[in-house]
Amino acid sequence: MNLPYKYIVIEGNIGAGKTSLAKRIARQFNIKLVEEKFADNPFLSLFYDNPQRYSFSLELFFLAERYQQLKENVASQDMFQQQTVSDYILSKSLIFAKINLNENEFALYHRLFHIIHSHIPKPDLLIYLHKDIPVLLKNINRRGRQYELGIESGYLKKIDEGYWEFFRQQSGYPILVIDTNELDYVDREQDYQKIVSVLSEKVDSGIHRIVF
Repeated sequence: MNLPYKYIVIEGNIGAGKTSLAKRIARQFNIKLVEEKFADNPFLSLFYDNPQRYSFSLELFFLAERYQQLKENVASQDMFQQQTVSDYILSKSLIFAKINLNENEFALYHRLFHIIHSHIPKPDLLIYLHKDIPVLLKNINRRGRQYELGIESGYLKKIDEGYWEFFRQQSGYPILVIDTNELDYVDREQDYQKIVSVLSEKVDSGIHRIVF
């Protein structure tokens, strides 16, 4: 089976498992993987300790890194001839910045974002892995990244609401919102195949909710 999309983005809240799914898809279909290097951000652990002081530095670094990575791996015409799956969309920068920055900082950030955003192609398909907040917290605790262990449910709820606000403003490509609360696509092959099955045929633009 071949995937009918050239550029697929896997998105989700913190702890949703987007990287795990992107890796499986890339490996099975032998397509290019673009994986966010979030651990390279020197402000990440500092932000969780002192959000007010480090939020702008954190978000600006993420924006620069994401833009550079996508420009090199997706925006190039030669590279874009390949099929590609990414575990993030550039617009997530705006979603998180709106939550983490104050009004003046966000106004500046918003201007910078729109200067560079037009240089990155839209995905042919965006998959959003929905998980309920208690499941996300369980996953976060299980993977044990020290700087994430203090994340609270209210912060995760704001992120989820930010994604939905973003989805409602989009057009031109399909968004599949897949309820993955009962799925384990890492260790249960049948669950992974359920997700792959929805990728086998193109769907129209708009938001499509999928519950297995």
